[in-house]
Amino acid sequence: MTTACHTLVGTRLGDLTLVAEEDALTGVYFPQHRYPPAPDSIGDRVDASTRPVLARAAHQLIEYLDGDRRDVDLALAPSGDDFSRTVWALLREIPYGNTTTYGWIARELGNPHLAQRVGQAVGHNPLSIVIPCHRVVGADGSLTGYAGGLHRKRLLLDLEEPDAASGARLF
Repeated sequence: MTTACHTLVGTRLGDLTLVAEEDALTGVYFPQHRYPPAPDSIGDRVDASTRPVLARAAHQLIEYLDGDRRDVDLALAPSGDDFSRTVWALLREIPYGNTTTYGWIARELGNPHLAQRVGQAVGHNPLSIVIPCHRVVGADGSLTGYAGGLHRKRLLLDLEEPDAASGARLF
């Protein structure tokens, strides 16, 4: 039986809770996360420096949020059903600085009528930022729900926005 542990990492998005089991990251949660993990599922709180996976995750997330990293290179072990894991795998294929829609993911899965179910899987992604669910927007390009709050989704999208695009904006 594996034992989970967690740590808190201060970032510009607030204190992120990082959860790991063995050598894999299993969760990244925001303060006031819409679907937080059960307190008994995240194990004891540890200092990140005592667990290499947590230390690497903390370091890489801070680099990402500082604009010095485009992806996270960690072993991941998100817990979810087969459908959710398939959706999360597609999310990992969305390139940095790009967005897609729930409908596009549903079509990739072979059924455009799955958009709502895709939305549920995206919303329950346990590895926020690392599995980039912030890159999924509404069919009209609008920001839609985000477990960490729309203000954080906007910040993450702005962070990834290409310089040429941000320079062309009037606001």
